[in-house]
Amino acid sequence: MRTALAAQPTSEPVWVAAVGKAATAMALGAHDALGGALRHTLIITRDEERLAELRALGDPEVWLSAHPVPDERSLAAGARLLQWVRELPGSAQPLFLISGGASSLVEVLEPPVTLKDLEQLTRQGLASGVDIAALNARRVALSRIKGGRLSAELRGRAARALFVSDVPDDDPRVIGSGLLGPAAEGDRVERQVVANVDHAVAAVERLARELGLSVHSPQRRFAGSATRLAARFAHELRLTQAQLCVWGGESTVQLPPQAGRGGRNQHLALAAARLIAGHADLVLLAAGTDGIDGVTGDAGAIVDGDTCARVAIAGLDADQCLEHADSARALAASGDLVHTGPTGTNVGDLVIGLKLPAAAAGSVAARHGGSEAGVL
Repeated sequence: MRTALAAQPTSEPVWVAAVGKAATAMALGAHDALGGALRHTLIITRDEERLAELRALGDPEVWLSAHPVPDERSLAAGARLLQWVRELPGSAQPLFLISGGASSLVEVLEPPVTLKDLEQLTRQGLASGVDIAALNARRVALSRIKGGRLSAELRGRAARALFVSDVPDDDPRVIGSGLLGPAAEGDRVERQVVANVDHAVAAVERLARELGLSVHSPQRRFAGSATRLAARFAHELRLTQAQLCVWGGESTVQLPPQAGRGGRNQHLALAAARLIAGHADLVLLAAGTDGIDGVTGDAGAIVDGDTCARVAIAGLDADQCLEHADSARALAASGDLVHTGPTGTNVGDLVIGLKLPAAAAGSVAARHGGSEAGVL
Protein backbone atom coordinates (compact mmCIF):
# COMPACT_ATOMS: atom_id res chain seq x y z
CA MET A 1 0.00 0.00 0.00
CA ARG A 2 2.77 2.41 0.93
CA THR A 3 4.60 1.80 -2.36
CA ALA A 4 1.47 2.10 -4.50
CA LEU A 5 0.33 5.33 -2.87
CA ALA A 6 3.78 6.93 -2.80
CA ALA A 7 3.87 6.58 -6.59
CA GLN A 8 0.99 9.09 -6.87
CA PRO A 9 1.51 11.67 -4.09
CA THR A 10 -1.16 14.26 -3.27
CA SER A 11 -1.45 17.31 -1.05
CA GLU A 12 -5.25 17.40 -1.14
CA PRO A 13 -7.27 15.96 1.79
CA VAL A 14 -7.77 12.19 1.53
CA TRP A 15 -10.48 10.22 3.32
CA VAL A 16 -9.67 6.52 3.67
CA ALA A 17 -12.03 3.59 4.16
CA ALA A 18 -10.15 0.34 4.82
CA VAL A 19 -12.21 -2.86 4.91
CA GLY A 20 -11.03 -6.44 5.37
CA LYS A 21 -8.80 -8.66 7.48
CA ALA A 22 -5.82 -6.60 6.28
CA ALA A 23 -7.56 -3.24 6.88
CA THR A 24 -5.29 -2.03 9.69
CA ALA A 25 -2.04 -2.87 7.91
CA MET A 26 -3.37 -1.28 4.72
CA ALA A 27 -4.26 1.90 6.62
CA LEU A 28 -0.80 2.03 8.18
CA GLY A 29 0.67 1.93 4.70
CA ALA A 30 -1.62 4.78 3.68
CA HIS A 31 -0.45 6.85 6.68
CA ASP A 32 3.18 6.23 5.74
CA ALA A 33 2.62 7.38 2.17
CA LEU A 34 0.13 10.21 2.58
CA GLY A 35 1.24 11.85 5.81
CA GLY A 36 -0.69 15.03 6.54
CA ALA A 37 -2.88 14.65 3.45
CA LEU A 38 -4.79 11.86 5.22
CA ARG A 39 -7.60 13.56 7.14
CA HIS A 40 -9.99 10.75 8.14
CA THR A 41 -9.62 6.97 8.44
CA LEU A 42 -12.46 4.45 8.72
CA ILE A 43 -11.34 0.92 9.66
CA ILE A 44 -13.63 -2.13 9.42
CA THR A 45 -11.81 -5.31 10.36
CA ARG A 46 -11.98 -8.43 12.49
CA ASP A 47 -9.10 -8.18 14.97
CA GLU A 48 -7.41 -5.64 17.25
CA GLU A 49 -4.04 -6.50 15.69
CA ARG A 50 -1.90 -3.32 15.21
CA LEU A 51 -4.76 -0.97 16.02
CA ALA A 52 -2.72 0.59 18.86
CA GLU A 53 -0.03 1.44 16.32
CA LEU A 54 -2.62 3.07 14.07
CA ARG A 55 -4.24 4.99 16.93
CA ALA A 56 -0.84 6.41 17.85
CA LEU A 57 -0.83 8.14 14.45
CA GLY A 58 -4.26 9.72 14.78
CA ASP A 59 -7.85 9.03 15.71
CA PRO A 60 -9.25 6.40 13.32
CA GLU A 61 -12.88 5.37 13.39
CA VAL A 62 -12.79 1.62 14.09
CA TRP A 63 -15.51 -0.99 13.68
CA LEU A 64 -14.71 -4.58 14.69
CA SER A 65 -16.94 -7.00 12.82
CA ALA A 66 -17.58 -10.71 12.19
CA HIS A 67 -15.76 -13.25 10.03
CA PRO A 68 -16.17 -15.81 8.47
CA VAL A 69 -19.91 -15.83 9.26
CA PRO A 70 -21.54 -12.35 9.36
CA ASP A 71 -23.64 -11.20 12.30
CA GLU A 72 -25.28 -8.00 13.55
CA ARG A 73 -21.89 -6.27 13.63
CA SER A 74 -21.57 -6.84 9.88
CA LEU A 75 -24.86 -5.05 9.25
CA ALA A 76 -23.90 -2.15 11.54
CA ALA A 77 -20.52 -1.79 9.83
CA GLY A 78 -22.14 -1.99 6.40
CA ALA A 79 -24.62 0.73 7.29
CA ARG A 80 -21.78 2.93 8.55
CA LEU A 81 -19.74 2.40 5.37
CA LEU A 82 -22.71 3.32 3.20
CA GLN A 83 -23.33 6.42 5.29
CA TRP A 84 -19.60 7.31 5.10
CA VAL A 85 -19.72 7.23 1.30
CA ARG A 86 -22.89 9.28 1.12
CA GLU A 87 -21.50 11.94 3.50
CA LEU A 88 -18.05 12.37 1.94
CA PRO A 89 -17.09 16.07 1.91
CA GLY A 90 -16.91 17.61 -1.52
CA SER A 91 -13.24 18.53 -0.99
CA ALA A 92 -12.15 15.01 0.01
CA GLN A 93 -10.41 12.48 -2.22
CA PRO A 94 -11.99 9.09 -1.46
CA LEU A 95 -9.52 6.21 -1.09
CA PHE A 96 -10.79 2.66 -0.53
CA LEU A 97 -8.47 -0.10 0.72
CA ILE A 98 -10.10 -3.52 0.32
CA SER A 99 -8.88 -6.99 1.28
CA GLY A 100 -10.31 -10.45 1.71
CA GLY A 101 -12.79 -10.82 4.54
CA ALA A 102 -14.79 -7.77 3.42
CA SER A 103 -17.59 -10.06 2.21
CA SER A 104 -18.44 -11.02 5.78
CA LEU A 105 -17.33 -7.90 7.62
CA VAL A 106 -19.74 -5.45 5.94
CA GLU A 107 -23.23 -5.86 4.55
CA VAL A 108 -26.40 -3.94 3.81
CA LEU A 109 -29.13 -6.39 2.89
CA GLU A 110 -31.61 -6.05 0.05
CA PRO A 111 -35.15 -6.33 1.49
CA PRO A 112 -36.77 -8.72 2.27
CA VAL A 113 -33.51 -10.61 2.93
CA THR A 114 -32.75 -11.11 6.63
CA LEU A 115 -29.58 -11.66 8.60
CA LYS A 116 -30.68 -15.25 9.14
CA ASP A 117 -30.84 -15.72 5.36
CA LEU A 118 -27.32 -14.32 5.01
CA GLU A 119 -25.93 -16.49 7.81
CA GLN A 120 -27.53 -19.59 6.31
CA LEU A 121 -26.17 -18.85 2.84
CA THR A 122 -22.67 -18.29 4.24
CA ARG A 123 -22.67 -21.45 6.37
CA GLN A 124 -24.00 -23.55 3.49
CA GLY A 125 -21.41 -22.11 1.13
CA LEU A 126 -18.55 -22.79 3.51
CA ALA A 127 -19.77 -26.31 4.25
CA SER A 128 -20.35 -27.29 0.62
CA GLY A 129 -16.81 -26.52 -0.48
CA VAL A 130 -17.75 -24.04 -3.24
CA ASP A 131 -14.95 -21.79 -4.45
CA ILE A 132 -14.77 -18.18 -3.29
CA ALA A 133 -15.96 -16.73 -6.59
CA ALA A 134 -19.15 -18.80 -6.52
CA LEU A 135 -19.84 -17.98 -2.87
CA ASN A 136 -19.28 -14.27 -3.43
CA ALA A 137 -21.63 -14.29 -6.43
CA ARG A 138 -24.36 -15.65 -4.14
CA ARG A 139 -23.64 -12.93 -1.60
CA VAL A 140 -23.95 -10.22 -4.24
CA ALA A 141 -27.52 -11.28 -4.99
CA LEU A 142 -28.54 -10.43 -1.40
CA SER A 143 -26.68 -7.15 -1.07
CA ARG A 144 -27.27 -3.42 -1.56
CA ILE A 145 -23.53 -2.59 -1.48
CA LYS A 146 -21.76 -5.53 -3.14
CA GLY A 147 -21.34 -6.15 -6.87
CA GLY A 148 -20.43 -2.52 -7.63
CA ARG A 149 -23.41 -1.01 -5.83
CA LEU A 150 -21.23 0.87 -3.32
CA SER A 151 -19.23 2.30 -6.22
CA ALA A 152 -22.51 3.50 -7.72
CA GLU A 153 -23.16 5.45 -4.50
CA LEU A 154 -20.23 7.71 -5.47
CA ARG A 155 -22.46 8.95 -8.32
CA GLY A 156 -19.69 9.46 -10.81
CA ARG A 157 -17.25 10.95 -8.32
CA ALA A 158 -13.56 10.20 -8.89
CA ALA A 159 -12.03 7.82 -6.35
CA ARG A 160 -9.26 5.30 -5.97
CA ALA A 161 -9.45 1.71 -4.75
CA LEU A 162 -6.46 -0.48 -3.87
CA PHE A 163 -6.91 -4.20 -3.28
CA VAL A 164 -5.09 -6.98 -1.44
CA SER A 165 -6.44 -9.97 -3.35
CA ASP A 166 -7.35 -13.40 -1.98
CA VAL A 167 -9.30 -14.55 -5.07
CA PRO A 168 -8.03 -16.69 -7.97
CA ASP A 169 -8.04 -14.09 -10.76
CA ASP A 170 -7.50 -10.94 -8.67
CA ASP A 171 -10.76 -9.55 -10.04
CA PRO A 172 -12.12 -6.48 -8.16
CA ARG A 173 -15.60 -7.73 -9.07
CA VAL A 174 -14.92 -10.76 -6.83
CA ILE A 175 -12.66 -9.36 -4.07
CA GLY A 176 -14.91 -8.65 -1.10
CA SER A 177 -17.87 -9.73 -3.27
CA GLY A 178 -17.23 -6.71 -5.48
CA LEU A 179 -17.52 -4.20 -2.64
CA LEU A 180 -15.63 -1.68 -4.78
CA GLY A 181 -16.19 -3.44 -8.08
CA PRO A 182 -17.16 -1.45 -11.18
CA ALA A 183 -20.55 0.26 -11.14
CA ALA A 184 -22.91 -0.20 -14.07
CA GLU A 185 -22.80 3.46 -15.15
CA GLY A 186 -20.68 6.57 -14.61
CA ASP A 187 -17.87 4.73 -12.83
CA ARG A 188 -14.76 6.87 -12.19
CA VAL A 189 -12.99 4.64 -9.67
CA GLU A 190 -9.33 3.89 -10.41
CA ARG A 191 -8.66 0.29 -9.31
CA GLN A 192 -5.35 -1.45 -8.62
CA VAL A 193 -4.46 -4.82 -7.09
CA VAL A 194 -1.28 -4.23 -5.08
CA ALA A 195 -0.76 -7.64 -3.45
CA ASN A 196 -1.76 -11.27 -4.09
CA VAL A 197 -0.63 -14.80 -3.37
CA ASP A 198 2.00 -14.62 -6.14
CA HIS A 199 3.82 -12.01 -4.04
CA ALA A 200 3.74 -14.38 -1.04
CA VAL A 201 5.10 -17.28 -3.13
CA ALA A 202 7.87 -15.05 -4.49
CA ALA A 203 8.81 -13.97 -0.96
CA VAL A 204 9.09 -17.60 0.18
CA GLU A 205 11.16 -18.46 -2.88
CA ARG A 206 13.47 -15.51 -2.30
CA LEU A 207 14.07 -16.39 1.36
CA ALA A 208 14.63 -20.06 0.53
CA ARG A 209 17.30 -19.17 -2.01
CA GLU A 210 18.94 -16.90 0.56
CA LEU A 211 19.09 -19.96 2.82
CA GLY A 212 20.92 -21.82 0.05
CA LEU A 213 18.00 -24.07 -0.92
CA SER A 214 17.00 -25.04 -4.45
CA VAL A 215 13.36 -24.18 -5.14
CA HIS A 216 10.45 -25.45 -7.23
CA SER A 217 7.53 -22.98 -7.47
CA PRO A 218 4.86 -23.70 -10.09
CA GLN A 219 3.39 -20.57 -11.70
CA ARG A 220 -0.20 -21.81 -11.66
CA ARG A 221 -2.17 -21.22 -8.47
CA PHE A 222 -3.83 -24.21 -6.87
CA ALA A 223 -7.56 -24.65 -6.33
CA GLY A 224 -10.03 -27.44 -5.64
CA SER A 225 -10.35 -30.28 -3.15
CA ALA A 226 -7.86 -30.16 -0.28
CA THR A 227 -7.63 -33.97 -0.29
CA ARG A 228 -6.79 -34.16 -3.99
CA LEU A 229 -4.31 -31.31 -3.67
CA ALA A 230 -2.62 -33.07 -0.76
CA ALA A 231 -2.02 -36.07 -3.03
CA ARG A 232 -0.60 -33.82 -5.75
CA PHE A 233 1.71 -31.92 -3.42
CA ALA A 234 2.99 -35.05 -1.69
CA HIS A 235 3.65 -36.67 -5.08
CA GLU A 236 5.49 -33.61 -6.42
CA LEU A 237 7.51 -33.30 -3.22
CA ARG A 238 8.62 -36.93 -3.38
CA LEU A 239 9.63 -36.67 -7.06
CA THR A 240 11.20 -33.22 -7.20
CA GLN A 241 14.93 -32.63 -7.38
CA ALA A 242 14.45 -29.33 -5.55
CA GLN A 243 14.89 -29.00 -1.80
CA LEU A 244 11.88 -26.76 -1.32
CA CYS A 245 8.52 -26.55 -3.10
CA VAL A 246 6.09 -23.69 -2.66
CA TRP A 247 2.53 -23.45 -3.95
CA GLY A 248 -0.02 -20.66 -3.56
CA GLY A 249 -3.79 -20.69 -3.93
CA GLU A 250 -6.87 -21.79 -2.02
CA SER A 251 -8.32 -25.25 -1.46
CA THR A 252 -11.84 -26.30 -0.53
CA VAL A 253 -13.32 -28.90 1.83
CA GLN A 254 -16.82 -30.33 1.65
CA LEU A 255 -17.96 -30.78 5.24
CA PRO A 256 -19.97 -33.76 6.50
CA PRO A 257 -23.30 -33.14 8.32
CA GLN A 258 -21.61 -33.35 11.74
CA ALA A 259 -18.24 -31.75 11.13
CA GLY A 260 -15.50 -31.62 13.72
CA ARG A 261 -13.00 -28.82 14.15
CA GLY A 262 -10.45 -27.65 11.62
CA GLY A 263 -9.83 -25.63 8.48
CA ARG A 264 -8.95 -26.29 4.87
CA ASN A 265 -5.20 -25.98 5.50
CA GLN A 266 -5.27 -28.34 8.47
CA HIS A 267 -7.34 -30.78 6.40
CA LEU A 268 -4.82 -30.59 3.55
CA ALA A 269 -1.88 -31.00 5.92
CA LEU A 270 -3.34 -34.07 7.62
CA ALA A 271 -4.22 -35.62 4.25
CA ALA A 272 -0.64 -35.03 3.10
CA ALA A 273 0.74 -36.49 6.35
CA ARG A 274 -0.76 -39.87 5.45
CA LEU A 275 1.09 -39.80 2.12
CA ILE A 276 4.52 -38.80 3.44
CA ALA A 277 4.37 -41.18 6.40
CA GLY A 278 7.72 -42.86 6.92
CA HIS A 279 9.62 -40.32 4.78
CA ALA A 280 12.07 -38.81 7.26
CA ASP A 281 13.31 -36.28 4.68
CA LEU A 282 9.92 -34.67 3.99
CA VAL A 283 8.12 -31.85 5.84
CA LEU A 284 5.05 -29.95 4.63
CA LEU A 285 3.42 -26.73 5.84
CA ALA A 286 -0.10 -25.65 4.84
CA ALA A 287 -1.25 -22.32 6.24
CA GLY A 288 -3.44 -19.29 5.63
CA THR A 289 -1.50 -16.09 5.05
CA ASP A 290 -3.95 -14.29 7.35
CA GLY A 291 -2.98 -16.55 10.25
CA ILE A 292 -6.52 -17.94 10.47
CA ASP A 293 -7.62 -21.33 9.13
CA GLY A 294 -11.37 -21.81 9.00
CA VAL A 295 -13.07 -21.10 12.32
CA THR A 296 -9.98 -22.08 14.33
CA GLY A 297 -7.40 -19.85 15.94
CA ASP A 298 -4.52 -21.56 14.12
CA ALA A 299 -2.98 -20.70 10.76
CA GLY A 300 -2.55 -24.32 9.65
CA ALA A 301 -0.08 -27.10 10.37
CA ILE A 302 3.42 -28.45 9.70
CA VAL A 303 3.44 -32.23 9.19
CA ASP A 304 6.24 -34.73 8.67
CA GLY A 305 6.84 -38.42 8.18
CA ASP A 306 5.99 -39.20 11.81
CA THR A 307 2.80 -37.14 12.14
CA CYS A 308 0.43 -40.06 11.63
CA ALA A 309 2.39 -42.15 14.11
CA ARG A 310 2.05 -39.42 16.72
CA VAL A 311 -1.69 -39.21 15.97
CA ALA A 312 -1.98 -42.98 16.50
CA ILE A 313 0.01 -42.85 19.76
CA ALA A 314 -2.52 -40.28 20.99
CA GLY A 315 -5.27 -42.85 20.36
CA LEU A 316 -6.72 -41.21 17.25
CA ASP A 317 -7.12 -42.33 13.65
CA ALA A 318 -6.03 -39.87 10.94
CA ASP A 319 -8.42 -41.35 8.35
CA GLN A 320 -11.42 -41.02 10.67
CA CYS A 321 -10.46 -37.46 11.61
CA LEU A 322 -10.33 -36.55 7.92
CA GLU A 323 -13.66 -38.27 7.26
CA HIS A 324 -15.29 -36.20 10.00
CA ALA A 325 -13.45 -32.95 9.09
CA ASP A 326 -11.83 -33.09 12.52
CA SER A 327 -8.25 -32.37 11.45
CA ALA A 328 -7.56 -29.89 14.27
CA ARG A 329 -8.13 -32.60 16.87
CA ALA A 330 -5.61 -34.93 15.23
CA LEU A 331 -3.03 -32.23 14.60
CA ALA A 332 -3.32 -30.88 18.14
CA ALA A 333 -2.65 -34.40 19.41
CA SER A 334 0.42 -34.75 17.16
CA GLY A 335 1.73 -31.31 18.14
CA ASP A 336 1.72 -30.05 14.57
CA LEU A 337 -0.62 -27.04 14.64
CA VAL A 338 0.88 -23.67 13.70
CA HIS A 339 -0.34 -20.61 15.60
CA THR A 340 0.77 -17.17 14.42
CA GLY A 341 -2.17 -14.99 15.39
CA PRO A 342 -3.58 -12.52 12.82
CA THR A 343 -0.83 -11.51 10.39
CA GLY A 344 -2.32 -8.29 9.01
CA THR A 345 -2.52 -9.59 5.46
CA ASN A 346 -4.76 -11.94 3.49
CA VAL A 347 -3.66 -13.24 0.09
CA GLY A 348 -4.87 -16.84 0.23
CA ASP A 349 -2.98 -19.93 1.34
CA LEU A 350 0.59 -21.20 1.11
CA VAL A 351 1.79 -24.80 0.98
CA ILE A 352 5.53 -25.25 1.47
CA GLY A 353 7.27 -28.60 1.21
CA LEU A 354 10.83 -29.24 2.43
CA LYS A 355 12.82 -32.19 1.10
CA LEU A 356 16.01 -32.37 3.08
CA PRO A 357 17.76 -35.16 5.02
CA ALA A 358 17.79 -34.51 8.76
CA ALA A 359 21.54 -33.85 8.88
CA ALA A 360 21.35 -31.29 6.09
CA ALA A 361 18.30 -29.62 7.64
CA GLY A 362 20.13 -29.34 10.94
CA SER A 363 23.10 -27.76 9.17
CA VAL A 364 20.89 -25.13 7.53
CA ALA A 365 19.18 -24.39 10.86
CA ALA A 366 22.51 -24.04 12.65
CA ARG A 367 23.86 -21.63 10.02
CA HIS A 368 20.78 -19.42 10.30
CA GLY A 369 20.06 -19.63 14.01
CA GLY A 370 16.76 -21.48 13.89
CA SER A 371 15.14 -24.87 14.23
CA GLU A 372 14.27 -26.99 11.22
CA ALA A 373 10.66 -25.80 11.52
CA GLY A 374 11.86 -22.22 11.82
CA VAL A 375 13.84 -22.54 8.61
CA LEU A 376 10.75 -23.94 6.87
